[in-house]
Amino acid sequence: MHPVLRLFEDILSSAETVEFRLPALPRFIFVAHGSATIGGKPLAAGESWQGDGAALVKPGAEGACCWRWELSRGDAGSTLANAPGMRTNEKLSAFLETLPKGELLMRGDSVAFPPGGVAYSHVHQGPGIRCMIEGGIRIDTHSRSTSYGPGGAWYETGPDTVFAQAAMDKPSRFIRVMILPRAFLGKSSIQYVKEEDKDRPKTQTYKIFADAPIEFGAPK
Repeated sequence: MHPVLRLFEDILSSAETVEFRLPALPRFIFVAHGSATIGGKPLAAGESWQGDGAALVKPGAEGACCWRWELSRGDAGSTLANAPGMRTNEKLSAFLETLPKGELLMRGDSVAFPPGGVAYSHVHQGPGIRCMIEGGIRIDTHSRSTSYGPGGAWYETGPDTVFAQAAMDKPSRFIRVMILPRAFLGKSSIQYVKEEDKDRPKTQTYKIFADAPIEFGAPK
């Protein structure tokens, strides 16, 4: 069975007794709203944590909404919360049929567009799940178009061609976690499909939160 990448939304109240203990798994957590302490690290909205060991999540004084990506084997290892003062929603999960072979890394980053920005037809070197934090975007792939607003999540396989059109009237940004070959540590994973697009000015900008080697091999 192929590994699974899951995206959860954890909503934690501000109660002092609320806490959430995570088992060891490769994961990336982005604080979408509020604040939290994860693995002993205080985080404000817009900050993140990455690791593969067990960790304790505690909300700040105003509570927290965290987006949590986890990589697990098959159907094992997902972490749903069921504690007083918190709620977990599984936003999206995907079997990683295109997981690269060999040594891997987990990249957590954000991709931002000005109003009307586009990402020309492209592929990536590994699969991943995206989630809009602001604005909106239209994703064209497999001869279909799907639009997403804040909180909307989608999966990209990596080798399948994607064209992205951001909202025309406002800036847009999404948070992304991809599983890539370790050879791309610190390097861009995007490859443009059309020769004429390679040298065209690009409107999207990137912020890397985490680019971490993980010990998680592809299926034999």
